[in-house]
Formats: sequence, structure tokens, C-alpha cells
Amino acid sequence: MWNGSFHEGSGSISTASQTLTERPYTFASRFEGAEGASPEELLAAAHAGCYNHALANIFHKNGLSVGTIRTAVEVDMGSDAVSPGIQGVHITVDAHMPDVSHERFRQFAERAARTCAISKALSVDITLTATLAREQGSS
Repeated sequence: MWNGSFHEGSGSISTASQTLTERPYTFASRFEGAEGASPEELLAAAHAGCYNHALANIFHKNGLSVGTIRTAVEVDMGSDAVSPGIQGVHITVDAHMPDVSHERFRQFAERAARTCAISKALSVDITLTATLAREQGSS
């Protein structure tokens, strides 16, 4: 939900699972580091979780033990002539995986970066269904 202008308005973010329920966000929380939620922060958290699971799956499919995987994702924001946007994503992974070489780990880490569902979603075609509700008496 969002109400008001781009700079002065405010909104809230919720998830169907109720993991988040009406968490407030504003222009300032998205772009100026103010307190509040940020859709980009949520994307980064989702990406890190998805990446961890993808990397664990690659290890499993290769018959290797999975230790601990810690991943952080940074979303690089910028803007073009139209609007602010995501210009890049950086994944940092630190893992403890027994019985794997550095080279093989690097290969698996790169594969997970390309194949996790969130990585794929960042480059898919986007479709849209849009409905405009008009107040009675307006044209």
C-alpha cells in the first residue's frame, strides 16, 4: 500500500505469510537511510536466503556434505533519467564446507549465483495486470 507523492508519501509492506505485517516505508527509508522498511532490503534478504538454499542443493546433488553457509547481499541503487532503480547486486558468501577444494567451491558458488530463483527473477520478463478504481462521479 502507498499513499501520497513519491517524496512525501508513505506506505506499508506486508507478506501473505504475515512474516511482515504493515511495516512502514517512505522515500527516506528507501533512499536516505531513515528508519523503516525498504523493498530493496527485503529483496536482498530474500536473495541471500535463496542463494544459501541453492548452494546447499548443489552440494547435495554432488554428494558433498553441507556445513555452514553465511551470505549477505547488497543491492546497489542508482537512478536513470526516469527513476531510481537497482543497478547491481553483490553477493558475499562465507562457508564452511568439509571436503571441497577452493576451486570447486568457487564453481559451485558461481553456479548458485546464476541459478537461485531470486537471481533468475532479477532478469525475467515482467507482466502486469493493472486496474484503476475510480471514485463515483469522476471521469
